[in-house]
Formats: sequence, C-alpha cells, structure tokens
Amino acid sequence: MLERQSPKTAQDPRKKDPQTADQLVQLAKSESLGDGGLRTSQILSDALAADPSHHEAQVLRERLYQTFIPRWHFPMLADTARNRAYAQAIAAKVRPGDVVLDIGCGAGLTAMLAARAGAKHVYTCEQQPLIAQAAARVIEDNGLSDRITVIPKWSHEIIVGEDIPEPADVVVSEIVDTVLLGEGALATLTHAMAVLAKPGARAVPERGTLMARLVESPKLLNLWRPQKAEGFDLSAFHRFATVAQITPNDLAACGLRPLGPEEPLFSFDFTRPDLSPGRTAKDLACTASGTAHAVFVSFEMELAPGILVSNGPDDGGHWGRTAFLLDRPETVAAGDRLTVTAQHDASQLSLTVHDWTFGAADADQAALWMTRAWNAGRLMHESDSTAVPAVPACPPTEAGRPESPIHAHH
Repeated sequence: MLERQSPKTAQDPRKKDPQTADQLVQLAKSESLGDGGLRTSQILSDALAADPSHHEAQVLRERLYQTFIPRWHFPMLADTARNRAYAQAIAAKVRPGDVVLDIGCGAGLTAMLAARAGAKHVYTCEQQPLIAQAAARVIEDNGLSDRITVIPKWSHEIIVGEDIPEPADVVVSEIVDTVLLGEGALATLTHAMAVLAKPGARAVPERGTLMARLVESPKLLNLWRPQKAEGFDLSAFHRFATVAQITPNDLAACGLRPLGPEEPLFSFDFTRPDLSPGRTAKDLACTASGTAHAVFVSFEMELAPGILVSNGPDDGGHWGRTAFLLDRPETVAAGDRLTVTAQHDASQLSLTVHDWTFGAADADQAALWMTRAWNAGRLMHESDSTAVPAVPACPPTEAGRPESPIHAHH
C-alpha cells in the first residue's frame, strides 16, 4: 500500500524509473485537490523526475495547471504596454518608506515594481496556492524576498496585526475583467480601502469608466452566429449567443468598424469604491452609415494621473473585449440613434437594447406630411372652400421603420 509520502525518485536523471512513476501517478489521482493542487502538483513533478516521458503524468500535470492557473496570466505578463503603464503609475504613487498592499499577486510583477519604486515593504496576497508558491519563487529569484511577503490568502481574510503589521499606504491591484466588474474588483477594493489601508491611502488604479458604442462587423456576427453550415439553417441556435467574448486575435480578425462615438455608461472610483447598483439609459448615436451588428462595451482605467490603459476596439493589449449582439443587423445612417439601458450590481453588467430612432426616416415622414397638408390646402382652395384643413402639428409617433425591440443580456 502506498504511503502518503512520495517515493524517492531516481538519483541519476538519465535513468528512468517507470514503476515509481506509475505509483506516483496513481497516488496523484487519489489525492484531494482541497489544497488548491499543491500536493498533486508535487507528486506529478516527482513522477516526471522519475520518468520524464511518462505520458499520463504529463497529461495530468498539464490538466492540473490549466484548471488552477487561468491562461490569461501569460499574455497579460507579455503585454508590454500594460506593464509599462503599471510601472509608471506605481513609481508615481509609491514613496520611500511606504507599506504597499498588492492584491492579486499573480507572478509577482506589480509587487516587485512597488519594491523597486522604494516601498519599505510590500505585502502581496494570492488566494491560489500554486500561483502564490510560484510568485514566491519569482520574487526570490529576483533578490526581493526580504522586501516582499507573499500571503497565500484572499484579501478579505487578511488581518492587520497578524498578516500585515500595519495598514497600507498604497493599495495596488489589477483585478478587473473586460468590463471592470467580473473579478469582484469593487467588493475587494471596498474592503481593502476601508479595513486594510490607512485613511487617504493611494490606489493604483484610481478610477475606471465603462463605455459603449455601436459597431459594424459581419465577421464578428458570422463567428458567433453563423447562418448556415453545409447548407443547414442554424438560426434557432443563435439564442445562446447574445454576448460575444472577443479575444485579441478575434478582434484583429473581425475588423470592428465603429459607427459612432463612445458613450460613457458608468464611472468607478477605486480609491472610494461604491457597491451600490447602477442603472443608466443612453442613446448611442451613429455618425456613419453602415450596418449595426453589436454594442461594443470597453473600459478606460486611469492608473495614476495621465497614465491610462484601455481595451477599446482600436487598442492593443492582452485584454479581451465584450460585445452585446443585436437580435438582427440594422441598416443605419448618420443621425440614427439606438436607446440602451445598462445595469450593474457591482459585479456583473447587463445591457438591454430598446428602440431605434431613425433621423433620416423622421425627416422623410415630416416632409410627407407637409406635402399632404399643402396638397390638401391647394385642393380646398381650388374648390373655393374657406375651411382650413386640420393638419397635425407634428408627424405621428410611428417611426418610418418598424419598431425593433432588441434585447441582449450578460
């Protein structure tokens, strides 16, 4: 019967020990993942030390890593524009002697940037044990272990006086998703600024704004709602695709064309976060003709005064993008407007699309009524009648195009 301790691996790295590797793999498969995969990862690493070409150990370890370490970590670390912006903002905010709390350690980059900026000590927290363990190794490799402490906890579990000796002078985080809210940034920062930071503490980022605009992209629509495949109609399946999550590669391939300016939806102050839900109605204007396929939602974050990062349709970077697909494409012209209602509960965003207002159609309809009134007056004058025709002061409420209520939810 196997002990809970890992058997000794071969001393000679050139000599394989398939039997020991097999035993370790079986042990790994029976191990609980309640520790976040720490023990299982170590057992599988031991198995691969015994037999580097062990197929099942390789597959299980990769599956473990993909389960516990989100893949976006890697393109994020490769995002040079994002890294430079954070480096500049942290250098502007951190002063010599500061205590810094870094929330969401990841590979330890922002914590090391804070140490380089002159912090007396950086306390960085990471709730995923495998990531916390790796970050501690990265920090050690860079000679900063004496100035950075990795706390393998969720920030809400940190206790001042136990995990950190005093409240922080600066709170650093990068815990936003494509619409700022999905990683619980507001709740996390509300707690951190109130409980773990000194009054008037500085923060990176300082604020963020969500914006919406109409876009045209036949390729995006075809990617998420292909009409046919091998001659078969697929439209009944489209109800499952209301919100498009766009990767950077998709963004480049789909060629989104903005049809109008950005309209701000919500603004968030990360130095004084507010967990109140929000609701706003906006008219998204068209300044160009085309076909509207989606409402594109993006963010702009100010990390420090004048230092911005964003995930708009024309911006690069690792962040994904979000588009709320319209129920059907709509041909639009300059002057047309779409009314939308955006809502959030401090953690999720929804968008409801309402009615179109067609500027050109309204003008045509008014011209039609004026023509009818003029003709009516002329005919009555020709019949020598002195009656004045009853002409409406404005055209009827029905638009020149049929009403098109369109709904998209996240």
